Amino acid sequence: MIEYEHSDDIKMLRDAVREFATKEIRPIARELDEEERVPFEVLKKAGELGFYGIPFPEKYGGAEAGIVGYCVLMEELNRACASTATIIGAHVQLAGMSIFLDGNEAQKDKYLRAMIEGKLLGAWALTEPGAGSDAAHIRTRAELKGDEWVLNGQKMWITNGSFADVLVVFAVTDPALGARGGITAFIVEKNFPGFKVGKVEDKMGLRASHTASLYFEDCRVPKENVLGQIGHGFAVAMRTLDVGRCGLGAGSVGGAKEAFEMSRKYSVERHQFGKPIAEFQAIQIKLADMAVKIYTMEQIVYHCAKKVDRGEHATLESSIVKLYCTDASSQVIDEAIQIHGGMGFSRELPLERMYRDARVTRIFEGTNEIQRYVIAGELLKEVGHKIKLY
Repeated sequence: MIEYEHSDDIKMLRDAVREFATKEIRPIARELDEEERVPFEVLKKAGELGFYGIPFPEKYGGAEAGIVGYCVLMEELNRACASTATIIGAHVQLAGMSIFLDGNEAQKDKYLRAMIEGKLLGAWALTEPGAGSDAAHIRTRAELKGDEWVLNGQKMWITNGSFADVLVVFAVTDPALGARGGITAFIVEKNFPGFKVGKVEDKMGLRASHTASLYFEDCRVPKENVLGQIGHGFAVAMRTLDVGRCGLGAGSVGGAKEAFEMSRKYSVERHQFGKPIAEFQAIQIKLADMAVKIYTMEQIVYHCAKKVDRGEHATLESSIVKLYCTDASSQVIDEAIQIHGGMGFSRELPLERMYRDARVTRIFEGTNEIQRYVIAGELLKEVGHKIKLY
């Protein structure tokens, strides 16, 4: 299988993450799924090994390996357990990256450094019961009262929400302006008065990654915990998602690679009609099509990651990555189940779990339908036409 050519440092990083995932995560992945258990012991070790700091600068305790390094992290973790990768992704790439991109130095020193060290776990709270794809129309309100902002409202489908120590929360500060200057991001600690965790969802996949509803009932947040500029919260969210979608695509690459390798090996070992099923043209075509998808996924993920690391605008690329890779990964895993036949459908192999886990990737961080809208908008913008959604 053709591998993307990375630098020696990134190759060493991949080896380290793969060893960690093989020893610490893979043996318990099925157990985590069945018990819907957050692997806190694994998360602690990941922090100790410095994995949470991979994309961040050394000045905050990071490894300064950029988004390319982060994508390698997501790729390798997803090969072992998508739930664990999702927990770490929400912590690093959503909560941590928002603070890195838009936080002031005091916020980075207080929160980002502790998140990189694994002393604090993070969550990112944008989605609400009435605002999923229509994220610009969230209704959680924040009003300034003295030296504090007071938040009231509800969030839902928040990854890590049930146990996070620190959350990046988006709220309306000027209803008249909406997304164009009326939404602000806040850093909320779980112990702030008025913050409450609600129901943890019972999900089809990513069962060890807890997804919770959150409630803000006169939740008091210090003024110094405004993230970025007042009214610029929607821009903070979109900028963070542009980066995060690249990592989501990388995770899809990891799942697809794992399914492919299992299928290639099984096709040689499994005999029917007196010969390995690898000798049947139908299986060969499936393997070839899977490899084409994986090669394409890998190329666009790391092209996008390098563009982000250069500081270039990558909304178009990140949306293409999210759309194509999440679709393609599901297709590859589905074909892997077909190649394995009844064994693929059984719980004896991880393919059925991978199939369930992959399904939500076409929904979260912007549905694939919304990605098509974003892609079209970026393309039309290049010829002077602007689409208005909100």
